[in-house]
Amino acid sequence: MRPKKPKMLVVDDEPDNLDLLYRTFRREFQVYKAESGIQALEVLEKQGEVAVIVSDQRMPEMKGTEFLSKTVTQFPNTVRIILTGFTDIEDLVEAINSGQVYKYITKPWDPNELRGVVQRAADTYELLKQKTEELEWSQAQMAVLATLMDVAQTSTDIRSSLQPIADALGENFQADSCILQLMDGDSLAGDPVCYGQQERIDLGDDPLAQEAIASQSVQGVANVAGDAELGKLESYQSTGVKAHLVLPVVFRQQLLALASLQWKSPNAIQENEVEWIHRCTQQMALALTCANLAT
Repeated sequence: MRPKKPKMLVVDDEPDNLDLLYRTFRREFQVYKAESGIQALEVLEKQGEVAVIVSDQRMPEMKGTEFLSKTVTQFPNTVRIILTGFTDIEDLVEAINSGQVYKYITKPWDPNELRGVVQRAADTYELLKQKTEELEWSQAQMAVLATLMDVAQTSTDIRSSLQPIADALGENFQADSCILQLMDGDSLAGDPVCYGQQERIDLGDDPLAQEAIASQSVQGVANVAGDAELGKLESYQSTGVKAHLVLPVVFRQQLLALASLQWKSPNAIQENEVEWIHRCTQQMALALTCANLAT
């Protein structure tokens, strides 16, 4: 898939400046425009997080630094740049020191200089976003592992251990649905344990589940619409599942269970995240084995 352009918001009460900013960056960015801080907040509410905000400082109703300060809590990774034609040193120093502003550019600006600053800001945003996602997924993994440890220590039978594990997987990896089902040899055994209220894929006749059982390896698709086989199946069309990950839970080459994580949006899972989830299922095998021994 072609990489999406990063989002950018430009804010200036002077129409000529606003149009100039738009024309300067429209090739490299998906640019949104706003003529005031209030209008800019409305754009962010509708469009969500952007990579870079470039805002004029002197605007009626709300100064640029005041507007930017209102975006910090909701969009901490967004990189903010101020354009100023005045020596508002106190406002700028306070904004920069508090982390609200990445850099300020004086008017009239040099287009090449501004392009360079904005590109570095976009690179900084991508790095911050990546680090934030890595931290969130690391925390999710730790939360799942804590549940598995508790199951291994307290469960009295393998069946009762399934629901807390399914809940932990679904909640922490932000899946719309999670299914955990025990195996008897190469066959699914008993009723599945489920997380989430959404319609979900039945593992009994799912090609990904069958391949995961046969190969004892992780199977998944990030975008069902781009898969010639799965995209035609009634089960995926009727449930609206757009991304699906199936993980065999294996202990010493014995298939204990099958875990299924399902999302209603495509590309909800990345390659490095699959690796983290797979590590959790390896620990899950130990927890289920401990629960089975306690029976």
